[in-house]
Amino acid sequence: MSDMDPARYYDEYGEREWERLERDPVTRMEFANTVDYLDRYLPDSGRVLDVGGASGRYALWLAECNYDVALVDVSETQVELACENAAERGLEDVISAEQGDVRDLRFEDEAFDAVCCLGGPLSHVVDDDERATAMRELRRVAAPDAPVFVSVISRFAPLRDIMKFSLESSHGLLAPIAEDGKYTAERVAEHANGEGWAECHFFRADEFEAELEDAGFDVEQLVGLEGVANRMKPELADASDEAVESVREVVRMLREDRAVVDFSEHMLAVCRV
Repeated sequence: MSDMDPARYYDEYGEREWERLERDPVTRMEFANTVDYLDRYLPDSGRVLDVGGASGRYALWLAECNYDVALVDVSETQVELACENAAERGLEDVISAEQGDVRDLRFEDEAFDAVCCLGGPLSHVVDDDERATAMRELRRVAAPDAPVFVSVISRFAPLRDIMKFSLESSHGLLAPIAEDGKYTAERVAEHANGEGWAECHFFRADEFEAELEDAGFDVEQLVGLEGVANRMKPELADASDEAVESVREVVRMLREDRAVVDFSEHMLAVCRV
């Protein structure tokens, strides 16, 4: 894509975002490991905010676990899909969905018993000050002692992607991304072929934890969601069920190791207000 604005990107991406977390064994690990921690830390009941919830993959899981869910996403298309998906499963009474921005949530202070921001919405807030504002917004709408779950995209994932898939056209991006994690339209125009994914800030684990703490969170756990299976999608798609299960076991075993968190494509922070 030449238009790297996140809202327009996900409008165009459409149903592929709904399909993403079931597409292959590695993306299924991202979802399974995330819900493991949701199941472990969520309160027994209550109202949950799903910020950047896209077409509703996590919102539906939450609703099926008997939570009331408010979904917000920057993409109009993704919000429409979330409403359709909820209606198809008879969950429209417990899932509300609206277009909105993590940097300016419309909800009152302390309105939710838990807050989710999963799959990387904060990674699409490239400006450091705006991202700090977004993190403070997540904290503001969470009730005292509420769990807050945030996952972002790691810095090593795009570096591996460039080396693996687009080295000749994009190698000029490697050093700038490695240095500060910024993936912007200006950099893609200058250092690559002008065609890019949605703009992002890619994180190191220490940086992610520090930004959350600066926003007032107590970070209880960092998790590498794909871990050592990062960027092994084609290989695991062709592997036997027995072999894939062995990989899943190792990913679960190592997912809280700090080096694995940094290496994983997505890293999850379990926080407390």
